Amino acid sequence: MTTHRVLISDALSEAAVNVFRDRGIDVAFEPKLGPDKEKLAATIGDFDGLAIRSATKVTPKVIDAANGRLKVIGRAGIGVDNVDVPAATAAGIIVMNTPFGNSITTAEHAVALMLAVARQVPAADRSTQAGKWEKSRFMGVEITGKTLGVIGCGNIGSIVADRAQALRMKVIAFDPFLSEERAVQLGVERVELDVLLRRADFITLHTPLTDKSRGIIDAAAIAKMKDGVRIINCARGGLVVEEDLAAALKSGKVAGAGFDVFSEEPATDNPLFGLDNVVCTPHLGAATTEAQENVALQVAEQISDYLIDGAVANALNMPSITSEEAGRMTPFVRLAEQLGSFAGQLTETPIKGVRIEYAGDVAGMNTNALTAALLAGLLKPILTEVNMVNAPLVARDRGMSVDETRQSQRGVYETYIRLTVATERQERSVAGTVFSDGKPRIIQIKGINMEAEVSPLMLYITNHDRPGFIGHLGTLLGENKINIARMQFGRDTEGGNAIALVSVDQPVPPELMTAINKLEHVQQVKPLNF
Repeated sequence: MTTHRVLISDALSEAAVNVFRDRGIDVAFEPKLGPDKEKLAATIGDFDGLAIRSATKVTPKVIDAANGRLKVIGRAGIGVDNVDVPAATAAGIIVMNTPFGNSITTAEHAVALMLAVARQVPAADRSTQAGKWEKSRFMGVEITGKTLGVIGCGNIGSIVADRAQALRMKVIAFDPFLSEERAVQLGVERVELDVLLRRADFITLHTPLTDKSRGIIDAAAIAKMKDGVRIINCARGGLVVEEDLAAALKSGKVAGAGFDVFSEEPATDNPLFGLDNVVCTPHLGAATTEAQENVALQVAEQISDYLIDGAVANALNMPSITSEEAGRMTPFVRLAEQLGSFAGQLTETPIKGVRIEYAGDVAGMNTNALTAALLAGLLKPILTEVNMVNAPLVARDRGMSVDETRQSQRGVYETYIRLTVATERQERSVAGTVFSDGKPRIIQIKGINMEAEVSPLMLYITNHDRPGFIGHLGTLLGENKINIARMQFGRDTEGGNAIALVSVDQPVPPELMTAINKLEHVQQVKPLNF
């Protein structure tokens, strides 16, 4: 049994280290290695997995230095700004994060900043400890009865909404993905962004930083807000145009702000710094002992599950596969890879597109993962450095269309996968299923029915269905010391087109391939390797 190796290059808890050890994984705990990109690059090639926090920078140079061995990078936390995800994807490396381990902690920090801004706690603290007693200077506002506008009502935003309602606030939310049913379940009112900006007394941001959300709070947005609004950002720097907010804070349009994240971090200088009505913290959203322990344990479990069972959780560049799915899907993943490989080895011209048909039980499985496996098998004969992680990206970059259909059982097989590959010259289809013994079988090639178990070395032969062909083929292979392990045949009609799949124990040399091709009735012969 192969022993997997994982490098921990940032400070993770001892409990996380023990998770790896308890699962039988060889773990190297080097918490000072992460910031040193040169040493990390020199070391990473010896490991299958890498567990990090924010200090480790996984650059293209580090990924190249992995020499194809590294399979998974796990980030203990949400943000993966320190990982070059496109480079990792291109190298076939899964990138995981832990989006839920620090949700409560981050939500609580947002509520803490909201209360601190409402009552000017930090400024009052500095004044009082300086020996002043400026009671009249620090007039605050209650949050009870106020309207809180939540921008982004996902995992963290929904927790903030729940806590705010417990504080007797009215909560309105803007989130393009928030359904009316979910809004009712959360007890929030779903509104458009302009409505939220106009109605909210407090605004808190909990949305990812994307091209659409970057600068979502700018001068134009602030102009739509109530006078005296207060703004909290514990999500991502860049969501707020800090210069515009600073101007609004100075003018009094915005009464206060609480910020835990900034457009540039570490933030040593910022337009918001030095303003009395601003509370700033150094990205403490996830900084509690509970959250740090949670995300460390979570990333250790996720990396272990993937290396041992093939389960994929919280990946940014790969469909998720639960441990339960992994066990059930393994033979179908193997079937998908084999069907793709079969078609890829027979395809000699550029692929324009593929159609994948899932029928019966397999149609209810995680077909995103199955399609990724199939594409990996299809592309590997052409591009060797392809796997389930990068295959969909490679297919897209090569301009290949990928169409999936799912349907109920049709024909004699309870479940099957059919792949049709379209090239500039022709279309070729191959279908397969998994029998009760858990072994994949090819059940149809180019519309010709047959049942064939895939083996490491095979010959694919198309021929005219004529007497004597099988005998001539067997004699020729025997004379050349090639042992036949298995032979399967199929034909469209008697005397019509036929296909032979021959499993052999030894590689067939090129001169023998030429001799087989010259046999009477042979149309084409190709070696296959699985």
